[in-house]
Amino acid sequence: MIWNFTKMHGAGNDFVVLDGVRQSIDLTPAQARALADRHRGIGADQILLVEEPLHPDADFRYRIFNADGGEVEHCGNGARCFVRFVHEQGLSRRNPLRAEIATGLLVLHESGDGQVSVNMGRTAFTPRDLAFDPAGLETRAHGKDTLYRLDLPQEPGEVWCSLVAISNPHAVTLVDEVDTHPVARLGPAIESHPRFAQRVNAGFMQVIDRHHIRLRVYERGAGETLACGTGACAAAVAGIRRGLLDSPVRVDTRGGALHIEWDGQTLCMRGPATTVFHGKIDIDALTDGTPT
Repeated sequence: MIWNFTKMHGAGNDFVVLDGVRQSIDLTPAQARALADRHRGIGADQILLVEEPLHPDADFRYRIFNADGGEVEHCGNGARCFVRFVHEQGLSRRNPLRAEIATGLLVLHESGDGQVSVNMGRTAFTPRDLAFDPAGLETRAHGKDTLYRLDLPQEPGEVWCSLVAISNPHAVTLVDEVDTHPVARLGPAIESHPRFAQRVNAGFMQVIDRHHIRLRVYERGAGETLACGTGACAAAVAGIRRGLLDSPVRVDTRGGALHIEWDGQTLCMRGPATTVFHGKIDIDALTDGTPT
């Protein structure tokens, strides 16, 4: 079966976007892994599938599959690429658009300067919201935030995390220098920590000033990416709750800058969405012999 696809990125966080409105696609985990494979497939951090909505108030439904084939709840950079894709493909001229994701509805607006703004939806901070087991852990109050001390037996020193759920779960750690921090080692240890029943996105935040941070994120099911939209939001929110930041916050990732505003209730993100190329792929040939 031949599928049309579009390769896109938001600040370097890259996607294969599939139109499930004008072509029939029932994406399996094995197919998602094959598409995301950077050596044998197209290559991407995530696969985005655009479909007709199930919710009566939504214009479209969009689903997110990580490079490991697992479906996840939310992707901020993907949301911006979604609205650009819908407009470029002529699926809708509505602006703003209402997108249905696994945990609710998003409102997205494409501006004339090439930027896309996303109302990111509900933000939560309890261990239950992240499927996190806090039993017996040492905690520390920091401003309005509660920090949790994670036990990483193979690592020296202490790791204190803020917990932030923006549909998907994030653990945000404050670091002195994000470029030299051992993200490649600590990221997987935090992501797969047994206290997170559904794993977690691990963010490493360096504060530059009260409106500016630098960030690296080791994403659940994808590894370290050049940018993470929900991770940028989680870091900004955590910094504001800790009393270290004030809204708006510029978040510099390795792939570019994102801009976050949060007033304690409404969370908005603004950033770029770029189309790289269009193509066709024989999904059956790509997944021939691929384990399910």
